[in-house]
Amino acid sequence: MKNNTVLLDDIKYIDNSVYEKIKSYTISSDDLYITVAGTIGAVGIIPEELDGMNLTENAVKATNICIDKNYLCFVIQSDFVQNQFQDKTHHVAMPKLAIERIQSTLIPISPTSEQNKIVNKINSYNINTNEIQDNNEILQNLITATKNKILDLAIRGKLVSQNPNDEPASALLERIHTKKEELIKQGKLKRDKKESIIYRGDDNSYYLTGSSEAIDVPFEIPDTWEWSNLKELCNYGVCDNISPETIDDKARILDLEDIEKDTGKILYRASNAERKTTSTKHSFQKNMILYSKLRPYLNKVVLADDKGFCTSEIIPLDFSKIIVPRYAQIFLMSPYFVGYASHCSYGMKMPRLGTRDGERALFAIPPYQEQIRIIDMVDRLFAELLIIQDSFTM
Repeated sequence: MKNNTVLLDDIKYIDNSVYEKIKSYTISSDDLYITVAGTIGAVGIIPEELDGMNLTENAVKATNICIDKNYLCFVIQSDFVQNQFQDKTHHVAMPKLAIERIQSTLIPISPTSEQNKIVNKINSYNINTNEIQDNNEILQNLITATKNKILDLAIRGKLVSQNPNDEPASALLERIHTKKEELIKQGKLKRDKKESIIYRGDDNSYYLTGSSEAIDVPFEIPDTWEWSNLKELCNYGVCDNISPETIDDKARILDLEDIEKDTGKILYRASNAERKTTSTKHSFQKNMILYSKLRPYLNKVVLADDKGFCTSEIIPLDFSKIIVPRYAQIFLMSPYFVGYASHCSYGMKMPRLGTRDGERALFAIPPYQEQIRIIDMVDRLFAELLIIQDSFTM
């Protein structure tokens, strides 16, 4: 359901057993659809060839329309109506707009003759608008591809120059191992019997400790960089599970729907008093990386700016002071890692990255100071792309 119509290139079909259950819920070409779940308020006209087809439960139909159907479609798209929809939407894990709330929405009605004039005038403008939208889509795709290329260069050591005076990444790994040994001696940490550290052999190939078989690395990195498993760098798979009844009403609750895909931006902030959560949550602290293991192709990776609680589909990652959190976010959002996570995911409808595959994911580590330079360069380039993007959407 897009562009105020139904696109015909990816129609879904149902079998007879499903049809028998939902055969009474159909929509005609005289009706309008309005989406009520996930995407709220999208409206459109049903093409003649889809007259009488079954309608998804994520949309409702406006039927028996006694004003100009096209006029009503345009009015529902207006900020005046869309703002009413947003005010009436239940902000829960999956936003939902109830039918009775749609029915109570105020609609401005002009005389019939003026409705026709308005529709004709908007249609004449839409010819140019559609061309602008097509060009804008091309621009958005180009910007997305450019961002992916920037991230790809960043994690390969090709975005900023190397400084021979930087402390090499091997020193960072040495501090990690020293710290772990101290915690093990103090009884605060158990030795992992399956722990296996990556090292570079004399032949410049990479090996796991205890194995003579070289491992395949996804790409080449500079000499001052190191490879490591994600498990060696953070607490992947180790989360604090919090019962919902123990969470304070003022506490922040983060769900997957609150995060914008591909950007790391939080779209909506809610308290427990608003969400009234009933499921177990993971606690997180400021500067942790919040990684969504569910449908990793959506690339929802957040750098936490405060403490709170999140859905159990999000894994809070603490990279401590070894890896700069923002660099960790850049790496986890890179095309390489998104591709890896998507490839390793299990489950057809709701694919997830498993704990074991997440732990053994390869992570390219630059020297600490180079991490800082990479972050500065990525943020500067992304800011410039945002200026370009905004200039075309104003």
